[in-house]
Amino acid sequence: MVKKLSKQINLFALVMISSAFVTSIRNLPTLAETGMKMLFFALAAALFFFLPAALTSAELATGWPKAGGIYAWVKEAFGIKWGFIAIWLQWVYMTISVIAMLYFISGSLAYVFAPSLAENRIFLVITQLVVIWFFTFLNLRGLKMSSWISTVGFLGGVLFPGILIIVLGGIYVLQGNPVHLDMSFTASNLFPDIKHISTLVLLVGFMRAFAGVEASSVHANYVNKPQRNYPLAIFIVVIIGIAINVLGSLAVAVVVPANEISLLSGIMEAFNLFFTKFHMLWLVPIMGFLAAIGQMGGASTWMTGPVSGLFATAEEGQLPPFFQKVNKHRAPINLMLTQAVVISILGSCLLLLPSLNVSFWISVALSMMIYVTMYFLMLLSGLVLRFKKPNVKRAYKIPFGKVGISVVTIVGMMAMIFSFIIAIFPPSQLPPDNATAYVSFLLISICIIFALPFIINKCKKPHWKPKNNILQEGEK
Repeated sequence: MVKKLSKQINLFALVMISSAFVTSIRNLPTLAETGMKMLFFALAAALFFFLPAALTSAELATGWPKAGGIYAWVKEAFGIKWGFIAIWLQWVYMTISVIAMLYFISGSLAYVFAPSLAENRIFLVITQLVVIWFFTFLNLRGLKMSSWISTVGFLGGVLFPGILIIVLGGIYVLQGNPVHLDMSFTASNLFPDIKHISTLVLLVGFMRAFAGVEASSVHANYVNKPQRNYPLAIFIVVIIGIAINVLGSLAVAVVVPANEISLLSGIMEAFNLFFTKFHMLWLVPIMGFLAAIGQMGGASTWMTGPVSGLFATAEEGQLPPFFQKVNKHRAPINLMLTQAVVISILGSCLLLLPSLNVSFWISVALSMMIYVTMYFLMLLSGLVLRFKKPNVKRAYKIPFGKVGISVVTIVGMMAMIFSFIIAIFPPSQLPPDNATAYVSFLLISICIIFALPFIINKCKKPHWKPKNNILQEGEK
């Protein structure tokens, strides 16, 4: 007999989990490199990417609060095959995006021991492997443990350092220290040169900073009062995400010269300069530890989110029986172990590239090309279901009826198409020598990633579908 799922996630826990998906101080160096143009990029990313995704996911999650999140929504709109493709894209995004998180964790931990380790590839590889496998085994203990990790990581390693760097940035300016950011409100300083596509590519970094607002929906079955709590949590997360990303990035740009910002450890450089100014260098290792803890919480959250959606597809026979096994905590043990192996291999291989900043940006560009494709499917599903199933009760609906959701969907989908195209081009900050290899790598990778779910679907066998919807430990 199937046990009733216990509601383990209240509003506070949902905000913490959702914030861990979306908000990270890891993104601040990428955003800070754009100078005052970050205001334009942040506004564009928020209006055309973040808000359409947040509004649509809030409506879908309150209409279909089922396990699986994006899988359940796209399946309702277009069938099980496209639902599987959508969750596949979200899961692949996670495996690639987590690599960038791991680089940041390693760079932050370097300041706990020795800053020079931030450029040591052996240290980076060892650190990322330890983090991957440690949190994989912790997450195998179930959702309650994952929720606790997300809460501790976000409060201690994101919210506190984020607020601290914003406050210190304000104090730094008020004390009359040299400002390394041209803060003049001129057109050339505020707006990117649209003639150069390599400048617009930086918008991808901002969109990545806001990505993941829908990912916590995979846990909808475990949320108390999801129709009320889910949309409320989403809007709280939107406010927190925009505030920390924009104000935190301005603080970094004010203190750290643009040509000295490292995509891996730029936050720690900012803290180093801050605390040097205030004669508090003893705090640098502590902040490095907290920043690493915060990103560990984010990585851990991502490592349990999309894989839960992928497991929902396995329960419906979209994956072989090997991936349907759960442990006594109802964690998909074989899926999570396979995921850890994949992340370990990809993360180690990317570190073999000549430039760490190139490795970092490839993971950003490729992950966003995947994710905006998934968002395209999600936005289209929201529109189709409003027309196809108008009578399904939704605690939250995008305002102004069918006209409102049509406008939100069209704006969002145009932003996704634009983002996919510009992500192919290398940004101006990266050396132009290997531009052809960079673009070729992205295009070949994206073709392989898009082809795999169709191949898996083609190879699907009738015996993959389990007899019981909920599998017990050791059943497979």
